[in-house]
Amino acid sequence: MATGESFRSLSFSFRICHTYISRIVKETLLVLKKSLKPIFLPDPSEVDFKKKANEFCYKWNFPNCILAIDGKHIRVRSPDNSGSLFHNYKDFFSVVLLAMVDANCKFVVVDIGSYGKEGDSGIFLKSIMGQQILNGSFSFPEDCSLPGSDIIVPHVIVGDEAFRLHTHIMKPYSRKSSRDDSTKTVFNYRLSRARRVTENAFGLLSQVFRVFYQPINLEMSTCDDLVWVACILHNMLRDGYLENNKRPYYEYDHDHDLPSNSMLSIRRGGGFLHANGFEVRERFKTFFNNEGSVSWQR
Repeated sequence: MATGESFRSLSFSFRICHTYISRIVKETLLVLKKSLKPIFLPDPSEVDFKKKANEFCYKWNFPNCILAIDGKHIRVRSPDNSGSLFHNYKDFFSVVLLAMVDANCKFVVVDIGSYGKEGDSGIFLKSIMGQQILNGSFSFPEDCSLPGSDIIVPHVIVGDEAFRLHTHIMKPYSRKSSRDDSTKTVFNYRLSRARRVTENAFGLLSQVFRVFYQPINLEMSTCDDLVWVACILHNMLRDGYLENNKRPYYEYDHDHDLPSNSMLSIRRGGGFLHANGFEVRERFKTFFNNEGSVSWQR
C-alpha cells in the first residue's frame, strides 16, 4: 500500500512467491478491516456530530455544518468478464470511493465499490448514507440558530455541484446565477472553503498510500478491502497528528505531482432539488452576507 509495487516485484525483494504474497495481502487486509474499523471508522450513530459542527464553525467558518461529501474514482485493472461496468466517463476502469469527511480531514462515512460507469446520482441514492439522509434516519443534530443571529437552520452536509440540493445537503449556486449576484458568490466561496477538506483528505490519502498512483491490480473484493483499510489507517494517522503536538506524520512531496489518472472527481450531474433546500440555502446566504460575514470573504 505504501509503494504500490506489484506482487512480482515484491517477490524478488522478499524471496516469496507472488501467489503467496497475494494470499498474505488478502488475509491481512481482512484482519485489519475487521479489527480497526470499529475503532477508527465507527458507525455514524456513535459519532458526536454536534462536536463536528463546532469544529467546522471554528476551523472553516461554516456553522451548522457537520461533514463534507465528495467522491473519487480509484483506478483499477479491468476485472475479468465485467464488460463496461467499471469503465467510466474518463475512459479508464475504476471503482468509486464516496466519502464524508470532517473538519480535520478524517473519513467519517465511506461507501466503496460502486461501478465506475455510474454517475453521482445513482451512487449516492443506492448508498446507505444517501438512503439515511433522504429518509431522515441519519443522526443529524437538532436545528439551531446560527451564531450571533436568530436565523434557525438545520445541520447540513456540504458538497459540490455533483450532489443534489436538499434540506441537509448544501451545494453552490450555479455559475450563471452567481455571476451577477455578489451575495451568491460569497455563499459559494464560504461553502467551497468548507468543502475543500474532502480534497485535502483524498490528497493526503494518495500521498501516504502510493498504491493510488497507478491502477490497482487486485480482485475487486480485495481492492475494496484495500481502500477500506487505507481510509482506516488514514484516520489512525490523523488521530496521531492531532494529538502529538500537531506534527505531520508524513513528508509531503511537493515535487511529486498528485496522480493525474486516478482520484478523479465523480461525474457532475443534476437531479431533483428538494424544495426546503432552497430555503435553507437562502438562510445561509443571508447569514454569510450579514451577521456571519468575515473581513476577507470578498
